[in-house]
Amino acid sequence: MDNDSADYLVVGGGLVGLATAWKLQRRFPQARVVVVEKEAMVGQHQSTHNSGVLHCGLYYKPGSLKARLAVGGIREMTEFCHEHGIAHEICGKVVVASDAAGEERLAELERRGAANGLSGLRRLNRDELREREPHVAGVAALHVPQEGIVDYAAVCETLVRLIESAGGRVVTAAKVKQLRRTNPGWSVRTTAGAFSAKFLLNCAGLYSDRICRLAGEEPPVRIVPFRGEYFKIRAERQSLVRHLVYPVPDPAFPFLGVHFTRLIHGGIECGPNAVLAFAREGYSLGRINPRDLAGTLAFPGLWRFLRRYPSMTWTELAQSLSRARFCAALQKLVPEIQPEDLAPGGAGVRAQAMNRAGELVQDFQMLPARDALHVLNAPSPAATASLAIGEHIAAQIEG
Repeated sequence: MDNDSADYLVVGGGLVGLATAWKLQRRFPQARVVVVEKEAMVGQHQSTHNSGVLHCGLYYKPGSLKARLAVGGIREMTEFCHEHGIAHEICGKVVVASDAAGEERLAELERRGAANGLSGLRRLNRDELREREPHVAGVAALHVPQEGIVDYAAVCETLVRLIESAGGRVVTAAKVKQLRRTNPGWSVRTTAGAFSAKFLLNCAGLYSDRICRLAGEEPPVRIVPFRGEYFKIRAERQSLVRHLVYPVPDPAFPFLGVHFTRLIHGGIECGPNAVLAFAREGYSLGRINPRDLAGTLAFPGLWRFLRRYPSMTWTELAQSLSRARFCAALQKLVPEIQPEDLAPGGAGVRAQAMNRAGELVQDFQMLPARDALHVLNAPSPAATASLAIGEHIAAQIEG
């Protein structure tokens, strides 16, 4: 016997799952919406294991779903935080070019940002950069005034409150064990009991491909977990950085590179690197999940990825094992920083989708199915864009 029935059942209580549930309630106010989350609390993985940045859509290919939802998403998230009293700050960031090649890539970034509808972008020469960030080294920079920082844990808590006050349910400690079609709809067995649902939303992040398979679909991508490690700058050296400081992305490197981030409740964080994790929740080097690791190693796309980026793979691993090497990467932006200025920080794991060709899926990816929709790729800036993603999903379902 089902202990609960739902019109819409959302698997995953992270930012994307919670935002989707709330947006479904707003679009279909008579509908019964239930969120099931395997952890004892919501938002325990990507939603809060990140740098807490509000990304405004600078990097993403114009016209892509990611670009559109990031640009709209930061506006909506900022308004949401203002309305609900959630700590946030639009502090701006600088993207720094360290040489002539980086300066050329900076021009392309500026073009992309303008094409995506960002306003107030401004190129800085060396002197203007030093005036804004006295300890940052570079030949030029792009000032991005719309970026900011936020308390994503508080966003999660607020979404739970809104969902429940509108008559929905958020059930924690409810790991999905079985999905069975009931024609129409679904029978969902979890560690918190059984549920029936007319429509299934898979927002399971690190486990989205597995939930997709449980639902009888074959996902075109695999989640390959990459751990991102952070250090915090010791209090007496935090004057080295004033705002958000990022390097110009290297097109030969599939991640953004280490950067400096102000935290909403104080302090400055630097990182993350990008190291292949041995578990989907592998927040430390010693955390190994045999099933996760075997699945990753058996995936042909991983080996094609490693052949494409051998230097990056070893460099990132070396930086993970050596604070001095990690610091050397940071010194490209802030030459004065020293290994002794760094204290251990947290870590996150990216739920990064990869295809069989070994390419990281760059855009958000969703797989519609009968009575279901699977969010298979929602890495950064999904936290910033979560409300916009939820609105997009709700509109797709209505359509």
